[in-house]
Amino acid sequence: MRVGHLVRRFAGSLSPRPPPAAEARWAEDQLLPGEVELWRALSRADQRHVIGVARRVQADLAGDATRPVLAAALLHDVGKLDAGLGTYGRVIATLSIAVAGRGSARAWAETRGFTRKVGLYALHEELGAERLSVAGSDPLTVALVREQSRPTEERTVPDRLVEALTAADDA
Repeated sequence: MRVGHLVRRFAGSLSPRPPPAAEARWAEDQLLPGEVELWRALSRADQRHVIGVARRVQADLAGDATRPVLAAALLHDVGKLDAGLGTYGRVIATLSIAVAGRGSARAWAETRGFTRKVGLYALHEELGAERLSVAGSDPLTVALVREQSRPTEERTVPDRLVEALTAADDA
């Protein structure tokens, strides 16, 4: 568990302010129409977070930060929408996943109530990839979101892209 990252995310999630208008326009300019709808569904805190992630990916990858890669950075957390958790629910979900491990996620997602939400939260990459696929995203965007936490041997996307996204998300 990346405690510093999680503490910063929690503190940032308490502010209701939207991202700066110029940054929001930049983000939407990187996205396909169906992706823009998904991005707009994110909370303001998540929008601010993913813009920061995308900007760090852009700086790290330079010319390799293509539109599909930036879209993945901007939408890597979109699967969290399925859980329907607020800030404090996300804190409890994150701690539950850290203690029990992601191996319990599918079983939890098959239950009801808060436990189901924790399971869905743990599966956010897979759920987000499905949302992106339905929205008509580039296959690279979908794969990068789906595979960002997978072991190297299970990835179909270049490691450099996954590593840049992970480092930017953890910063």
